[in-house]
Amino acid sequence: VQLQACGGGLVQAGGSLRLSCAASGRTFTSYVMGWFRQAPGKEREFVAAINWSGSNTGYGESVKGRFTISRDNAKNTVYLQMNSLKPEDTAVYYCASDLGAVPTAKAESYDYWGQGTQVTVSS
Repeated sequence: VQLQACGGGLVQAGGSLRLSCAASGRTFTSYVMGWFRQAPGKEREFVAAINWSGSNTGYGESVKGRFTISRDNAKNTVYLQMNSLKPEDTAVYYCASDLGAVPTAKAESYDYWGQGTQVTVSS
């Protein structure tokens, strides 16, 4: 599976960005898809995950109510809509795929990872 994340950039606090992650190589609809992020000097942090149908999602505490994960299986793409961005959201964001059925926050459950896209939120 190849994962290609894009959509990062520089935005002011309070602004919005939408990240996309396109998957190829295997049956996209079989996967749980997740987003993680890592800021300089910090550990990787779970952001959001979604099951194959989109009926089950999970979010990290720091992004609940501001970020929304979704997917379009026809396009083999998962999205992360990020609203009300804060400077502390600044990080490299990674998408990942998991062959399990239930969205999980455990990074070790994910089998494939994209290359990451930088999100910078200025104050």
